[in-house]
Amino acid sequence: MRRMISALGLALLSPLIAEFLLGDFPITHLFYLVLLAPTYGGATVLIRETARRAGLGWPGIVLMALAYGVLEEGIMTMSLFNPNFAGMRLLDSGYVPALGIGVPWTLFVLGLHTVWSVSVPIALAEELAGEERTTPWLGRVGLAVAAVLAVLGAAVTTYGTHQDNSFIASVPQLVSVVVIVIALVVLAFRMPRRTIRADRQAPSPWLVFGVTLVAGVVFEITLVVTVPTPLWLTLLTLVASEAGMAVLALTWSARQGWDGRHRMALAGGALLTYVWHTFFTHPMVAATPAVNLISHLVFGLGAALLLVLAARRAWKRATAS
Repeated sequence: MRRMISALGLALLSPLIAEFLLGDFPITHLFYLVLLAPTYGGATVLIRETARRAGLGWPGIVLMALAYGVLEEGIMTMSLFNPNFAGMRLLDSGYVPALGIGVPWTLFVLGLHTVWSVSVPIALAEELAGEERTTPWLGRVGLAVAAVLAVLGAAVTTYGTHQDNSFIASVPQLVSVVVIVIALVVLAFRMPRRTIRADRQAPSPWLVFGVTLVAGVVFEITLVVTVPTPLWLTLLTLVASEAGMAVLALTWSARQGWDGRHRMALAGGALLTYVWHTFFTHPMVAATPAVNLISHLVFGLGAALLLVLAARRAWKRATAS
C-alpha cells in the first residue's frame, strides 16, 4: 500500500508542478488534474518504474524524461513545429526553415519537461518514499495500468490539440520525432555504469542548491525580462544553464559523499525556480488577479513545504549512515 501511495503521489505531483506551479492554471481549475494526471503522471510513473526495474541511474531517467518532452511537444501538442501554437508565435525567434523549429523555444520547452515535468517530481517522490527510494513501486498490473493511462492521456492530448489548432506537422517532422524518442530511450539503457571517484569529495549541498538557483534564474530570465533580447543572448543563456547544470550534476554526483541531500539540493533549486517564476506568468484560462495571486501563494507554499519534508528525510538518512 505504501508503494501504491508513492506511485499515486508521483502521478499527481507531476502535473501539479508542470502546470499549476508553473502558473498555467489557477487553483479554481484544480479539477484539471483528472485530465492532466494520465498524460503527465502516467508517463512520469512509467519512466520511473521502467528505470528502477532496469537498474538505471539518474542519467537514464533524465534521458527518458527528455524523450517524453520530445514526444509531447513534437507529436502530442506539435508546438515544436506549429508557427502559431496557442496564438503565441513561439517559433518566430531563431526559426530554422530546414527543420521547421524555433531553436529558443525548442531548448526552453524541452528543458521544462526534462527537469520540471518529470525529473523533479521523481526526485521528490523518491526521497519521501524513504528506504523504498530506488525499488519498484508497482507490480505488473500497476505498471500496465500506468502504461495504458499514459497512452490514453497522450491520445487525448493529441486529439484535443489538433481540434484546437487544426495543425498537423509534416511526415518527415513526425518521423524524426519518433526516431529521436527511440534513440533517447535506447541511449538511456545503454548508458555505462559510472564509478565513484574516491579522490574527489562531493560539494556542499548548499553550494549545489545555490548554483541550481542561479541556473534557474539564467534559464528563466529571458522570459521574465520584458526588454527585447538579442537572439544570441537568449541562446547563450539557455545553453549555458541547461548544459552547464547537466555537466555539473554528472560531475558532482560521481564524487564521494553524494547523497540524498545533494539530490534534494538539485530538485529544490529547480522547484523554487518555478515558485518565483510563477509570479511573472499569466494563466492560460480566465482568472482574476486575486485568484492568480492566491493560486501562486498556495502552490508556492505547498511546493516549499513538500521540499522541506523531503529534504529533512534526506538529511536524517545521510547523517544517520
